[in-house]
Amino acid sequence: MAKLKPSRKDQSVRQKRGIRKDLDRVLPDRPTHRTTPKDFANELAAKASALLQTSQADEALPIALKALKQLKKEDNSLRINSLPTLNVLAEINLELGNADEAREYFFHAFQLDPDGLVPESQGGGVEKFLWLAQLSEDGGNDSVAWFQKAITILRNEASSISELALKAQRSRKLAAALCSVIEIYMTDLSWEPDAESRCESLITEAILIAPESPETLQTLANVRISQERIDEAKKALADSMALWKELPSGDEAAPDFPTRISLARLLMEVAMEKDAMEVLERLTEEDDTSVEAWYLGGWCAYLTAERSQSVQKSATNGSGMKVAQDSEYQASLMSSRDWLQNSLRLYELQDYEDLRLRDHAAELIHHLDAQLGGTNEEEEEEEEEDAAEDDDWESDLEDEDQEMT
Repeated sequence: MAKLKPSRKDQSVRQKRGIRKDLDRVLPDRPTHRTTPKDFANELAAKASALLQTSQADEALPIALKALKQLKKEDNSLRINSLPTLNVLAEINLELGNADEAREYFFHAFQLDPDGLVPESQGGGVEKFLWLAQLSEDGGNDSVAWFQKAITILRNEASSISELALKAQRSRKLAAALCSVIEIYMTDLSWEPDAESRCESLITEAILIAPESPETLQTLANVRISQERIDEAKKALADSMALWKELPSGDEAAPDFPTRISLARLLMEVAMEKDAMEVLERLTEEDDTSVEAWYLGGWCAYLTAERSQSVQKSATNGSGMKVAQDSEYQASLMSSRDWLQNSLRLYELQDYEDLRLRDHAAELIHHLDAQLGGTNEEEEEEEEEDAAEDDDWESDLEDEDQEMT
């Protein structure tokens, strides 16, 4: 079985087997006398797609490949009717972590629908351009070029759609594409002379078309931080959080997990540690195996402790007050160590590969051990020993009582 995504990890084996049996009963393994090769290929592609939706990508792959082979039997060169199968194969390979294969299938789909004019219901649309931008080997200008193709299509769709819900959906997707281009100009293409002006133009358009998108407001904050307009960045971050923080866990209106990880980093960057901790606590409740979430929580608590110490020193005008004894300061230090140690435990269990994260977490723990004395592991061992001694003492008392009676 392929590794399951966190959002699908509660899918039961019984459900998967039941769906598989239902599909096998409905869809034959070979075309019947009533089924054309094209229809049979579409049925296979639908079967593969259904398996993919239940996290069975490894079982879906041979079925989708069989569908593509069936289409090639009908016509040596792939035609537009191959788009659904190509898309399914690309998505399956993404799920399996095969980025190169996924990119190849998306590129074949682009060759058949270069302007995105084929309806989504027939396997066309904008998604392949968005994926090709993200999967680009060259990145930078190549990624921007793919995003620009998607942006052109989405702009045309948003302006021609009258149905409000669909128009809002397209506008939000367009804003997300614009924000993706901004991220590239703030990283890979930051050396471009017009990078800042491009970012300003793009974020202005994104805010106009999706003013209540948390992701758009978060990108606005990132741009403002780069411009050192910190108060505006703080307002954008607060506005972004206000749109979803009261929603229940798992609500689709909330930003996805990676976006909220980025949000926590931005909040920490502008000294909004309390809000950052709120985000990180929610993330670890949703997925308690995230190395990065635990690491950021530890770093955030460390920054909180430093800020508390700075405030205390300022309040006492350097009178020599032992700030290290302040309860809030100590609690933040201990919390920081707990989060960071948990992060490193998960790091080892998962063979995580971010060496900078590991080294920084270890460095912070070293400082915390020096300030707090000892380590959490040592404290836990001492508590266990004390508990064992208490049990022995109570047992001896009980024995003495029994002898006296």
